[in-house]
Amino acid sequence: MSSSATLSTPVQDAPAARRRFSGSGRQPSGAPGARHYGTHLFLITMAVLWLIPLLWTVFTALRPKSAVDAHGYWSLKGSFGFGNFSTAWKQAGLQTYFVNSLIITVPSVLLTIALASMMAFAVSRFRWRFNVTLLIMFTAGNLLPPQVLAAPLFAMFKHTPLPYSVSDSGNLLNTYYSVIAVDVAFQVGFCTFVLSNYMKALPEDLTEAALVDGAGVWRQYAAIVLPLCRPALAALGTLEVIWIYNDFFWPLLFIQSGDRLPITTGVKNLQGDFLSNYNLIAAGATITVIPTLLVYLALQRQFISGLTLGASKG
Repeated sequence: MSSSATLSTPVQDAPAARRRFSGSGRQPSGAPGARHYGTHLFLITMAVLWLIPLLWTVFTALRPKSAVDAHGYWSLKGSFGFGNFSTAWKQAGLQTYFVNSLIITVPSVLLTIALASMMAFAVSRFRWRFNVTLLIMFTAGNLLPPQVLAAPLFAMFKHTPLPYSVSDSGNLLNTYYSVIAVDVAFQVGFCTFVLSNYMKALPEDLTEAALVDGAGVWRQYAAIVLPLCRPALAALGTLEVIWIYNDFFWPLLFIQSGDRLPITTGVKNLQGDFLSNYNLIAAGATITVIPTLLVYLALQRQFISGLTLGASKG
């Protein structure tokens, strides 16, 4: 009888012990059901602050200039419509600039990802004398402001001869090649740094087993490591499309012909010499956002997966 009472004592005292541990029935702060109202409020506030400029640009683009002149810039009165978008498309010739942006962005992103993945594979999967030094050099290149190299690069491209069948200027200036080369040079360091850290987290047994089976270096890179890096490649590809597509400085510096400029520089054609229609400019700016938004929506799952995996493995 006493033994049964002794055995039942821990069971009877268990609720009291749980109450003492949890602090009068309250859950610990790290419990799954704990509420983080402060964190949610901060995230909502930051999201709203981030969206205000974009939403205000869309609001401005939907209002005709006559409504702004009649009721004021901050007023909600007046008509709304999509007339500014069609006018901006026709007046600025945005279809030509979209094609130019496509010619610059697609090769730049593909070359950057290809070269960075090869370099990351070399410094992360092989042990050789200068792999850490080379990785530091690639990373240090991102610390240099691009504007510092504007004058030297302009002079170098000006004195780099090309056949007139390739360049009508006889050099690298006023060509897409110059912008693509600079974009790749400035972006490959960042991509190499990210991909090398990602590849270092992959098990070395995979490549060792492939080496035992007779797979060469290129086979290990293309058939084993590269498919495992698909989330990271998708995340980097999305970022690179956004960065290179939105680049304004390098195309404006190296390209003099107006019909070869990308979309970011084409919007300035909507600005008048003496009077600017900011509603029309807002409509043109909103149109330029659409391609990058579509790329993000298409690669959203891979983009978020790449960021999450990179954070957990970093």
